[in-house]
Amino acid sequence: MTTALIDRPAAPATEWFESWFDSPYYHKLYAYRDDAEARRFIDALVERLDLHGGSEVLDLGCGAGRHARQLASHGLHVTGLDLAASSIEEARHFEGAHLRFRRHDMRVPFGTGLFDDVFSFFTSFGYFADPFEHLVVVSNMAEALRPGGRLVLDYLNVVLAEARLIPTETKAIDGVTYRLTRWTDRQAFHKRIVVDDPANPARLVFEERVAKLRRADFEMMFACYGLVIEQVFGDYQLNDFDSKTSPRLILVARK
Repeated sequence: MTTALIDRPAAPATEWFESWFDSPYYHKLYAYRDDAEARRFIDALVERLDLHGGSEVLDLGCGAGRHARQLASHGLHVTGLDLAASSIEEARHFEGAHLRFRRHDMRVPFGTGLFDDVFSFFTSFGYFADPFEHLVVVSNMAEALRPGGRLVLDYLNVVLAEARLIPTETKAIDGVTYRLTRWTDRQAFHKRIVVDDPANPARLVFEERVAKLRRADFEMMFACYGLVIEQVFGDYQLNDFDSKTSPRLILVARK
């Protein structure tokens, strides 16, 4: 007798990012995000922003720590925070005297005046259905900065992301099939990930949701908490931002 393949939630989690980012399938699907890319970006950022060794910095939504490790290699004292337990467990293998990782929800305050710089890399923002929660996170980031400190927030460029949206895609990785469906509405980009793993009797279904936030949206949110945008870059080589052609929206704001 064969068992019918069924759809079921990937986990009884309350929010999509709690189950998806903590899943081994997430890490396998996005394994192409390598250390070399992070190193080139961080090297350029350290030079352009004149970041100094010994500064206290925060990598918020650090994942497994690929950017945090590169920041630490420049002599910065780095704290990485992420909600995904599996990511933090992996990141802790790299801890040292000036690099530490903690599990933390970015919607919960993480200190007052502790950091010279706060970083949010690779669209580690915009995940919440309630827009007020985005404001809460911005408030927490501003509160954690010392006077004169900077926030660097790396986000997708909504215009280009919409233009290049691939509605359906199938990927096979290590014998596992990932079926991706993408769509948008007025508020957000959506992705449905169906995972067919021969080693798992159930078809796992995950989702992603990222808010459509543009430069003007960030300017408004930042202004609420005393953050002023000083520089805007459009890619990891730190070229100027162009709303029609830039793959990224990288904002540098000062408190």
